[in-house]
Amino acid sequence: MPMHDWTKVDAGIFHDFHQTWSSRIKERLNAGLLPSCYYALIEQATIRGDGRRRVPDVLTLEAQQEDHADPIGGTATALMTRPETAQKYKTDLDAYRKKKNVISIRHVTGDRVVAMIEIVSPGNKSGRMAFRDLVEKIGRLLAQGVHLLILDPLHPTRRDPRGIHGALLKDLDGTRYQLPKTRPLTFASYEADPADDFYADVKHLAVGDPLPDMPVFLEPNGCVMVPLEETYQSAWQAVPLRWRRVVAGE
Repeated sequence: MPMHDWTKVDAGIFHDFHQTWSSRIKERLNAGLLPSCYYALIEQATIRGDGRRRVPDVLTLEAQQEDHADPIGGTATALMTRPETAQKYKTDLDAYRKKKNVISIRHVTGDRVVAMIEIVSPGNKSGRMAFRDLVEKIGRLLAQGVHLLILDPLHPTRRDPRGIHGALLKDLDGTRYQLPKTRPLTFASYEADPADDFYADVKHLAVGDPLPDMPVFLEPNGCVMVPLEETYQSAWQAVPLRWRRVVAGE
């Protein structure tokens, strides 16, 4: 299933697909991809400051267990090590903590959030403040040790000419990242590091490319691979035929 050009439909159609894709990813994570002491949930949507309803993300949490001596995963899926393609970035996240307000992520069960998967939506790029909120959220989460998988299937705008990864690096330490002109869509997995650095495994796609599997980290140098092609295809089949034809250019 190739990556589609979602600029052919309005934000409401993509929002519907976004919701379904998030759910498909959550279902696959909970169907055996995650070790037994982790589970994924859809984050409850919140109302943003501009009154618009925020699109939910996928949270991966570590279950509180009475016996913490049990090995991670037990007889379930074992964690994979960091992909060789991941690059280490030496950045002063401690300074970032001091510069930004610290957010609090809570869940009614009290279980600890270890990772988040976010699919970038048109609303994230709809204005300067909305995009700044997204970039600062990524930086704050990394500073708190939360691992991230950011999926941006949307073309760059004047707010992110170097893509979401380039915007993050510029915000952290001024690094100028070169976005491939022929592959402007960015999928990035971030591994938060206790030493205030982080690893990033970044893939760039073009419309028409197949989707790669991407790691989501649950601990330093420990991840599971998220089947993006499979989940994207399943979510695509749930899009009304009328809009699938528009997006596919039929």
